[in-house]
Amino acid sequence: MDKLSVRGQQIEVTGALRDYVSKKLSRLEKYFDAPPTSDTNVTLSVAKGVHTVEVTIPLPGVLLRAEDKSDDMYSSVDAVVDKLERQIRKYKTKVSRRRQSGLKGLSVEEPLDGSLLVETESEEEDYNGLEVVRTKRFTLKPMDVEEAILQMDLLGHNFFVFSNTESREVNVVYKRNDGRYGLIAQD
Repeated sequence: MDKLSVRGQQIEVTGALRDYVSKKLSRLEKYFDAPPTSDTNVTLSVAKGVHTVEVTIPLPGVLLRAEDKSDDMYSSVDAVVDKLERQIRKYKTKVSRRRQSGLKGLSVEEPLDGSLLVETESEEEDYNGLEVVRTKRFTLKPMDVEEAILQMDLLGHNFFVFSNTESREVNVVYKRNDGRYGLIAQD
């Protein structure tokens, strides 16, 4: 990965560690027609002996994200790259199936109009004394429910807010406790 940003929290990022992260993430390049043009962000942190690696790869229309924790930083790097690789393969398989069934598809290599997620953080406090510790702002990309579920799974989240192309309303898909999916729509 050409544009790689590696930063450490409570850990010094040595040249050897940075090289290891770069080498491992380069395994993912085989899945893309062209290398990602935006920065791949890697955060390495250590807290109470737990080594955490978080990787975010913004691509046109897709945001890949994975995190892993273990008692060894190198093991965490290996595991997070494996997770990203599984996400990409799973996503491409689903997209391929959608195309074969005649539905509109999306692949990781295809540029899309609009940014999927633009994240900003801020510290605020509610007037009731309830503390909001993080605010996320993002551009709603029009998509169908199935694509929203794919995006949610790619991000590793249990819900996803999107602009529904069919109803032209803001909807939320979420993962239920039984493993199936739910949709929240306006009345």
